[in-house]
Amino acid sequence: MNIVWTWDVVRRIIEVLWLINIAFAVWTVFRSRRDIASTWAWLLVLTILPVVGFILYLFVGRQLSHDEIFSIQDEQKQLRTKYLEKQRKLSEEHELMPKGSRLSRDRQLVNLFLSLNDSVVTFNNKVHVFIDGKKKFDKLIDDINHATDHVYIEYYSFYADNLGKRVLVALENAAARGVKVRVLYDLSGSHGTTFKFFKHLEELGGEAQAFIAAAKAYFQTPRLNYHLHRKLAIIDGKIGYIGGFNIGDQYLGEDPKFGYWRDTHLRVVGQATMMMTVRFAMDWNTTCRKTHKKKIDLEKEFKNFELVAPDGDQDEVPMQIVSSGPDNENYSIRRGYESIISSARKYVYIQSPYLIPEDSVLEALVIAARSGIDVRIMIPCMPDHPFVYRATEYYAKYLVNNGVKVYKYNNGFIHSKTMVSGSNIASVGSANTDYRSFRLNFEVNAFAYNEKLTAQLKQDFENDMKKSTLLTPEYFANQSKWRKFKQYFSRLLSPIL
Repeated sequence: MNIVWTWDVVRRIIEVLWLINIAFAVWTVFRSRRDIASTWAWLLVLTILPVVGFILYLFVGRQLSHDEIFSIQDEQKQLRTKYLEKQRKLSEEHELMPKGSRLSRDRQLVNLFLSLNDSVVTFNNKVHVFIDGKKKFDKLIDDINHATDHVYIEYYSFYADNLGKRVLVALENAAARGVKVRVLYDLSGSHGTTFKFFKHLEELGGEAQAFIAAAKAYFQTPRLNYHLHRKLAIIDGKIGYIGGFNIGDQYLGEDPKFGYWRDTHLRVVGQATMMMTVRFAMDWNTTCRKTHKKKIDLEKEFKNFELVAPDGDQDEVPMQIVSSGPDNENYSIRRGYESIISSARKYVYIQSPYLIPEDSVLEALVIAARSGIDVRIMIPCMPDHPFVYRATEYYAKYLVNNGVKVYKYNNGFIHSKTMVSGSNIASVGSANTDYRSFRLNFEVNAFAYNEKLTAQLKQDFENDMKKSTLLTPEYFANQSKWRKFKQYFSRLLSPIL
């Protein structure tokens, strides 16, 4: 039978295919539990981009399976309550600030993280702040070179470039002298790094694996969501690193595209390091379910660990290690940010390379600014992801028009993820102020309660202001219509960026 290809026939075929596409899009999106914003964003993409949209969904939209989520939660349950009861008793007996009231801001934040995240607070920590990658990695490599028992490395990006090789050599040397070396990295975040990169390390007795990826992960469909975005390094259970730097040459400011790389990382000596070890152990053991590598013996690892009360030292930094991810719906870091913003009395300073806040954070910022709180946010002057940056510009404009002071950092690329407020509240970690960090990535932050540390981070922010431009309503009003269109369009996709 011959078909006469008239325009009417073609139109009907297109209509049928379009209806099939919509039905399949609805089934694809609604079969997984999502928040309303991301559900509508994916429906938009799948509807207006019938073929390309489904390819994007295959790589970006797939969620973790229930089995994966259960395995992660199961590992966490084994460890999280181990010290919680003693922690609660210490929390009842001691104040973080000697003269603070029982319902002071820091105590409220501590209680919030205890409730949401079982995040114990440790008191006897000494902290050094790094804002320059070269200094940070020189010190990290030096600490690895002096390790005697174990080195645990957990990074979103572990590139096979000059810095990556320098760190790897230090790890190999540590393994060669009998130190237990374990490396956990994100497969998608470590572009160009293959399993072969760590072959010699494993020959020397060290171990490396990609987070929740099978041993032969390159045979799997890549998942571009649900990254291991944490940045941790633990040496001998005594020294810990936490913050925003990844392992790669660009984080040393050696990428001509970005120039100087401005980030923030903490080197911690004290008991908070053990809480970083707890986080690493849970992530490592979860991944071992797929790779069949040897798990960390939790009882052996922490048999000598005892929480201690504060000793009154002005230099000690009370600290909670708080994590979040798609394996739970407590959104601990996001709610911590909301608590800091909503309870601010004088100021809130935020640095984030991506500014795509959920409505609750967005409105908390506006309410604080409209109430007379000095709210300042610093973002980069250039994009590393075009759609993300245009969405960042959209929200920056909205905040500027509502009384928030937004600064564009001009001295290279700012990747720092910090929040400081009041006399003694500060957060440094891996979580950006965006949907991805709040809902899609596995993140970890240090929330610290110390006047000297907070003052230092506040001063770092103010120093960066000298290298920044204060954005105004006129700045945005003078942008081209095409740029404004890209901002509005990117904003529609913000829940899935």
